[in-house]
Amino acid sequence: MGDKDVERRLCQRFTIPGATISYRKEGLFASKKRTEEEFCPILDLSRGGVRFLTQKPLKFKSRISLQLSVPGERGPLDLKGRVRWSTFNAGKSYKYQAGVQFNAYGLERSQNGPQALTRIVALESRFLDPGSPVGPTEGGGPAA
Repeated sequence: MGDKDVERRLCQRFTIPGATISYRKEGLFASKKRTEEEFCPILDLSRGGVRFLTQKPLKFKSRISLQLSVPGERGPLDLKGRVRWSTFNAGKSYKYQAGVQFNAYGLERSQNGPQALTRIVALESRFLDPGSPVGPTEGGGPAA
């Protein structure tokens, strides 16, 4: 079995109808207030990361801040992560797909707060199909 056949994800993926991501790049010269792109459709989500559609390619390993918006939720969920992959989405209205791995959960500066994990677990319990496998979804990219 080749390396591409090995499932590397530890968390189950789930979809949330109508959920979107807004993001901004982090770094020395990045604007703290300017959102790079808003309302990008989420393809799937897990405790460890997210796969979404975007109009712009994202640079591998770049740090980004995300705002995950879910219909029916009070406010967006703020998360930090790193781009693990970005690929061309041929023939689609959004030009690219991207996978972002969330930073660890904890109380340190670069980590996502424990409350973020609590909210993702609650969303998982609401939207996870009990019969879904841990593996990638149809048309999925590399592990996120």
